[in-house]
Amino acid sequence: MKPKERRLAAVMFTDIVGYSSMMQKNEEIANRLRVRHREVFQRLHERFGGKILQYFGDGTLSVFSSTTAAVECAVALQQALKKDPPVPIRIGIHTGDITFSEEETYGDGVNVASRIESLAAAGSVFISEKIYDEVKNQPDIKTTSLGAFEFKNVDKPLEVFAVTNTGLVVPAKDQLTGKLKTVADPARKKSGLAWLFLPLAVLIAGWLIYRMNITQPTVTGIEVMPEKSIAVLPFINDSNDSSNVYIINGLMESILNNLQQIGDLRVISRTSVEQYRNTTRRIPELAEELGVNYFVEGSGQKIGDELLLNIQLIEAHSDRHVWSAQYRRETTDIFGLQLEVAQKIAGEIQAIITPEEAERLERTPTKNLEAYDAFLKGRELFYRGDRESLLQGIALYEEAIALDPEFARAYAGLAIAYYFLDYNQTEKQYAQLVNSNADKALLYDPQSPQSLVAKSLFYIQNGEYDAALPHLEKALEYNPNSDLVINILSDFYTRYVPNSEKYLEYALKGIKLDIAGKDSSTASFIYLHLANAFIQNGFEEEAEKYINRSLEYNPDNLYSAYVKAFILYAKNRDLVLTKTQLLHLLSRDSTNLDVLQEVGKICYFMRDYEAAYRYYKNFNEIREALNLDIYPTENAKIATVMRYAGYPEEADRFMSDFKTYTANDQSIYKSLNEAMISAYEGDTQKALEQVRAFSEMDHYHYWILLFLKIDPLMDQLKEQPPFQKIMQDMETKFQAQHERIKKTLTEQHLLVADPNL
Repeated sequence: MKPKERRLAAVMFTDIVGYSSMMQKNEEIANRLRVRHREVFQRLHERFGGKILQYFGDGTLSVFSSTTAAVECAVALQQALKKDPPVPIRIGIHTGDITFSEEETYGDGVNVASRIESLAAAGSVFISEKIYDEVKNQPDIKTTSLGAFEFKNVDKPLEVFAVTNTGLVVPAKDQLTGKLKTVADPARKKSGLAWLFLPLAVLIAGWLIYRMNITQPTVTGIEVMPEKSIAVLPFINDSNDSSNVYIINGLMESILNNLQQIGDLRVISRTSVEQYRNTTRRIPELAEELGVNYFVEGSGQKIGDELLLNIQLIEAHSDRHVWSAQYRRETTDIFGLQLEVAQKIAGEIQAIITPEEAERLERTPTKNLEAYDAFLKGRELFYRGDRESLLQGIALYEEAIALDPEFARAYAGLAIAYYFLDYNQTEKQYAQLVNSNADKALLYDPQSPQSLVAKSLFYIQNGEYDAALPHLEKALEYNPNSDLVINILSDFYTRYVPNSEKYLEYALKGIKLDIAGKDSSTASFIYLHLANAFIQNGFEEEAEKYINRSLEYNPDNLYSAYVKAFILYAKNRDLVLTKTQLLHLLSRDSTNLDVLQEVGKICYFMRDYEAAYRYYKNFNEIREALNLDIYPTENAKIATVMRYAGYPEEADRFMSDFKTYTANDQSIYKSLNEAMISAYEGDTQKALEQVRAFSEMDHYHYWILLFLKIDPLMDQLKEQPPFQKIMQDMETKFQAQHERIKKTLTEQHLLVADPNL
């Protein structure tokens, strides 16, 4: 095995802008452009002394020993690729420490270069401040500063420069998008309802964050420490060869997955235990945080064609070793090893394995160990969650499928990875790939939870919610401890098929598996999610408790701060105070789309249409510039504001968009959306009938009761006795539902009376 090599280098990332869309429209032309890109890329790298490390899809990774040569090569690339047929590429360059091994290239230089490349536009070359410092005195290299940007997974703001040589594109700063902390965050993807507060789907994004450190101190209100509860701690790689980490992690996760399929166990998710990878804390301390009675610890290494695994089962409260064993097996027996360990652990804690569960546990994902090896590498990259890692993971999944064309888990991995590449994008470039790979996953293993999840995600992406739900429910039946499935269901019932009761039920189930933790920004989002589920069902005190806990974990969580403003509004009904609180948050981040539209909404409810116009205008300009599919039903309020502000053509455009959305709406809110349209058009009688039709629905959000009665679109209805009677009946019905939910959740041990509330 070649030893690692670490050195300082200039790192260049490139990719073809819009390549996936080109592939869908004309695969032949797209492939020709990719071939041309690579031919020019290789020729110019030889000329400027660059070393090509990797081609992935339509992108490239390369390094240079000279920063000047890297920039000169980038300029030459853009100028050459402008010629017919033009290839629209973007380029990002940074210099820093990078580490080379046979398996991968990584380090600060790679990470930052990829972030800068994501910010660039077709035809542009973006460089970091470090690169700028080294080339600023070169007379043949012209640059301009674009300002400082806060990139995801980068500790401090970085100043970015655009190269302005002849023929290069220099986009305006307000047109830039990329992997930034303040825009295009997955947590911002919401269904949007024009007249109510919108939930955050933060847990979806959380599945992809491999380093998520979610643990939980004792939580009153959530039942903890059932008898058969277990956490599998990250296994230790005993080998000096760190490239074997993915194998040891794969062993750990496969044993974990086997245990998760046993319905008689409660198994904490991988993301919840990942923070303990290098912990020195004692087992009883971890048990208190995670709320489990048993822990599994393991360590292992790959020696030639053999696997050596040391494993032990520990009783949490006493730190007593219940069982331990050492296994030395051929790599060809890896699946038998994983099954044997899971069965032994279940037997030691007397967990019942049903015949159906036993049959599913005994299935092997593939008979081709090389395919499984590629799959494990791909899965490890998938958990990193960034676009580059997803693309690299896709290549490895494809390699696994080439080795075993019937590998269901690899097909499912492909489908899910492609789904997340499209996540939160207005134009879905990979829908067909999500669907075709999900179908193949189901063809080769119809009982695989991953196959079922993959197909459900296609249906969700395609708006076929009735078809998605059975797949999710069946996936949960086959893997009752799947935090992934539970979190999808929680998001499903708040975003796609709104049902506030189901949302709260799955949010509470999810937190029992993804236990929220100390000093973690992710924990802050987990508690935000739970607070949001509580308030949607009218649990004001519980919502305030958990939103405060969210802010205790991360006082800078802007989302939690503005959710708290609305929770307090539910208690005090003070629009002026709510606006003041939101404006304070907006002063911390003036481009935050979530807060912008919330301020616009409050101004709308206050009938301050001039102010609402300013905030909505800013919100919409950013939304359109970033091509984001968020808050589609906010357009009803925007249309009303535009009309009152004296912009009738703009008003008609936004209302037209709202009508299109409503025509395709399958949710319980469809009739209420239709009422908004009728009221906007002045047909009050029709609007009244549509509100009455909506009042017959169940499981609507608490915000309906708070905001519908003060919505300007309802001004012509609110003084009418029939409307007042409808609102009174809705409040009575909602309160009865609230009490029933409280009783049901208590019986399910998902809600426990809290004497401190």
